[in-house]
Amino acid sequence: MAELATIARPYAEALFAAVKSDLDGASRWVEELAAIAANPQLQQFAGNPRATETQVFDLIAGVAKTPLSDAAKNFLRTVIGNGRLSALTEIAAQFRALKNAQGGMSDATVHSAFPIEGAALEGVKAVLEKRFARKLNVKVALDPELIGGIRVVVGDEVLDTSVKARLEQMKVALTA
Repeated sequence: MAELATIARPYAEALFAAVKSDLDGASRWVEELAAIAANPQLQQFAGNPRATETQVFDLIAGVAKTPLSDAAKNFLRTVIGNGRLSALTEIAAQFRALKNAQGGMSDATVHSAFPIEGAALEGVKAVLEKRFARKLNVKVALDPELIGGIRVVVGDEVLDTSVKARLEQMKVALTA
């Protein structure tokens, strides 16, 4: 996986430098292109030696819900031309990280056994922003194995207050 990150980094950095004036707009189309490129059928089509770069580009551009800007078209042509379509999801993730770093934000994934919505999510977000000392883009992922509580992942930091983690801690304490 490190190889994919190494391949994606120069693309993400170049894109970030090229679209600094419209990071939000670029973020939307990069995320959309990454979602399209992640489709296994599209990957199979793009990997077919008989498929031309133009055909792959036209297919992706045709599937995109929003019309692509000139910057988006140029970026997509470059990625396809260099055979890096499979790295597009990692490019989008690194672009998002650069955008978040510039705005002093981070992505946070809250793993919970139960759905968290509305006011409860806002409360959790406020506590987490205070704990991690930065603004967070919070998304919730359901994980029934946690039994209760939450497990928060922000970059390479993990805050685990789940029942599962506490049970594991008790197991280790009892068997030691």
